Amino acid sequence: MQAFERRKRILEQLETSQTPVSATALAELCGVSRQIIVGDVALLRAGGANVSATPRGYILTRQPQGVRRTVACVHSAEDMSGELYAIVDNGGEAVDVIVEHPVYGQITAPLHVRARCDVEAFLEKITSERARPLSSLTDGVHLHTIACPTQADMNRVVEALRSGGFLFENG
Repeated sequence: MQAFERRKRILEQLETSQTPVSATALAELCGVSRQIIVGDVALLRAGGANVSATPRGYILTRQPQGVRRTVACVHSAEDMSGELYAIVDNGGEAVDVIVEHPVYGQITAPLHVRARCDVEAFLEKITSERARPLSSLTDGVHLHTIACPTQADMNRVVEALRSGGFLFENG
């Protein structure tokens, strides 16, 4: 398979998938190494494709639907699961996490955590990789872009974050 055809196939796979697709799965589909896929995705992004990397694999970022809001949160690393469950259990998606680093400025990482299984996969990845969450760089303070189908869902998410003590409202 030629490189152009392979990249077209990667995009087609991402367009039809409802869940993230790992580089390993794409490599098997295309009969190449995982590293070739990583390079192909970099070239697709450079060409304007909205491909995001998540802890569970690649997704094609679609036009946002519904309601989006950025919220300021604060919690310890141990409370990360409670915060993410508060979001997904109330109909929201944690689209990303944003921290303000004193040297690098704003650092944004895509999450695309939409369901409990996404939360569990994200937490497992943090544990298995012995990684620290970005919020550890800022004493737990961070932002999330939250997406919800309706304003009522957004109101529930914000109230769940508030009642869980996760909102950073009175800094």
